Order: sequence, then structure tokens, then C-alpha cells
Amino acid sequence: MAVVPLLLFGGLWGAVGASNLAVVTCGSVVKLLNTRHNVRLHSHDVRYGSGSGQQSVTGVTSVDDSNSYWRIRGKTATVCERGTPIKCGQPIRLTHVNTGRNLHSHHFTSPLSGNQEVSAFGEEGEGDYLDDWTVLCNGPYWVRDGEVRFKHSSTEVLLSVTGEQYGRPISGQKEVHGMAQPSQNNYWKAMEGIFMKPSELLKAEAHHAEL
Repeated sequence: MAVVPLLLFGGLWGAVGASNLAVVTCGSVVKLLNTRHNVRLHSHDVRYGSGSGQQSVTGVTSVDDSNSYWRIRGKTATVCERGTPIKCGQPIRLTHVNTGRNLHSHHFTSPLSGNQEVSAFGEEGEGDYLDDWTVLCNGPYWVRDGEVRFKHSSTEVLLSVTGEQYGRPISGQKEVHGMAQPSQNNYWKAMEGIFMKPSELLKAEAHHAEL
């Protein structure tokens, strides 16, 4: 999968992002806010100086940083059709738009807190099974105005922020890591972005439920 430049989207971010679509869908490109620490999930072409040495993943307070966009995709070796609603309990991949690497975790220690390292891995959207995260939420689907958790499908840690802050060269950015225990530190919410229109599948299910 090729990396899609943000410039292609032009001025669509505000217009489409402001629409009132209720569910989060495959193919959507979004920013994810950690609601406890008010930082957005972020990556950049800066590698960890310890642990895996892979591309670092952090949390930033900036609302406007283009390095905070992630594309929602199906789990490794699967295709999730654009517009397919994401179900609670469904494994997905989150691909960093600007670098084409996937949100990833493994049994390395994170540099600041000593929790489990979270990195960005792969090339042009393709990595391995350690890129899969399960969406934990209430109800049948991940809804845009609801908080969710992301559980690493292989190691079962939760994507978390606990406030540790980096120095140079990424001064002020917060460490993102994996934690075994659920807490307020691992709630996330979809914020700005392009939300693909829900597919006909959701409409059909809604019609069936009414019968």
C-alpha cells in the first residue's frame, strides 16, 4: 500500500470531519486522542535510541500536526472494505499516513516508564502480525463520540499514556506504551480526520433489526 500524501485530501479535513457520521469505518483517516492526558497519537521518522530501535510513537498536544493522522485498516493479511463499520472486538491495523508504518508492539521495554514499547513498523503499510490491535468498546460498533481502548492482539497490553515526557529531539512529546491493566490512561477517542461513509452493510443490519 502506497503512502498517500496529505495534500491529496486538500481542504476536505474540516468539511468531512465535521459531518455527523455515527460510526468509525475502515479506510477512515483519523487523529486519536488520549482522553486522560489530552494528547494525540503521533509518529515521525525518529527512531528509538533503545529497545527495538524502530520508529517512535508518541503523544502530542498539538491539534494541527499532520504526523498525527492514522488510517484504519483490517488486521494483517486481510482487506477491510472502505466504509465497513468497525465492530467492538474487531482486530484492526492503524497505519501512520505520513510514513506508511503500522502501530506495533512487542516485548521490548519502553524508554521512559519501563512499560511495553509501542513503535511504528513495516514499509508501505505492510508489517507483521504484531501490528494487530483489537478495538474494545461498548455496543456493536466503534462510534465516533465514544471512548475506546486498543488491546494489542498478541501481547494483550492496552495502548496507554501515563504522562512521561521526552527531551530532545522530541521535547515535550509524551511516551506512548502498552500496559497490562485497564485504567483511565488507556481510553482513546476519534477526533479530526476523514470518516468514510458507512457502507450499505450497516444500513441492512439496521433494517433487519427493525423487522
